[in-house]
Amino acid sequence: MTDAAVPLDKSVPQDDAAPKDTAAPMISMRNVDKHFGALHVLQDINLEVPRGQVVIVVGPSGSGKSTLCRTINRLETIDSGTIAVDGVQLPDEGRALAKLRADVGMVFQSFNLFAHKTILENVMLAPVKVRKTDKAQAKARAMELLERVGIANQAEKYPAQLSGGQQQRVAIARALAMNPKVMLFDEPTSALDPEMVSEVLEVMVQLAKDGMTMVVVTHEMGFARRAGNRVLFMAEGQIVEDTDPDSFFTAPKSDRAKDFLGKILSH
Repeated sequence: MTDAAVPLDKSVPQDDAAPKDTAAPMISMRNVDKHFGALHVLQDINLEVPRGQVVIVVGPSGSGKSTLCRTINRLETIDSGTIAVDGVQLPDEGRALAKLRADVGMVFQSFNLFAHKTILENVMLAPVKVRKTDKAQAKARAMELLERVGIANQAEKYPAQLSGGQQQRVAIARALAMNPKVMLFDEPTSALDPEMVSEVLEVMVQLAKDGMTMVVVTHEMGFARRAGNRVLFMAEGQIVEDTDPDSFFTAPKSDRAKDFLGKILSH
C-alpha cells in the first residue's frame, strides 16, 4: 500500500464562535451518565483527553465502549453530565451542535459511503456542503487525502468497486476532509476480512504519528500497543482502568481486565 505522508492541513480556519482555552483538554467528559431503558450503559464517566493523545478503548462486548465514543459528538445523547470538545461544551441541538460536530470526525464499523457517488465525490461532499469550500479547492484536498490513504488511483470508482479495506480508507479520508480536531473510530476494522485489517490500521498509525487527537474503540491489541498513548478498559459502563499500554498489557490491576486479556490474548 502506498502511504504518502501528506501532512494534516491545520491552516484551514475553524470558524467557531466561542473563543478557545488553549490549556483545555481536547475532549472533556464530566459526570456523564447514559441509560438505554433500565440499562445504565455509562456510569459517571469522567475523562480528559489532551491534544494529540491517542486513547484506545477496550473491554468486553456491552461494556459501553461504542456508546462512550458516540456521545463525544452527540450521536448518542446523554442523561446527565457535560461533554466539551476543544473547550466548548456540546450544545443539545441546532446549528451550534452541527458546527461543533463538524470538528469531530467519525469512522464507523460500516463504511457509510454514498453508493451513487464516486470515491472522490464522497470525500468532497461535506467540505462543499458544510464548510462551503470552493469545489476546486475541495477536489484538490480530496485528492491529497486519497493519496495519503493510498487509493488516489481509485478516485473515479464507486464504493461497490472497492474492497472493504479500501472503502474504510475512503471513510477515513472523508472524515479528514473536514479538517477535524478529533477523530473517533468505533471498531473500524471489525467488519473487515483479516487481510484488510492491516492496511486500515497503517493509515491510523500514521494519523497518530501526525499528532491527531484520537479515540479508538478496537479489539486490535497490537494496534493498541503500537499507536496508543493510553488505554481505557471499560466494563459494565465504567472506566475500570486508565493507564499506558505497556502497564495495561503487562500488569493489569483489576481482575476484570486480567480476565479480559486472558481471553483475548490467548486467541
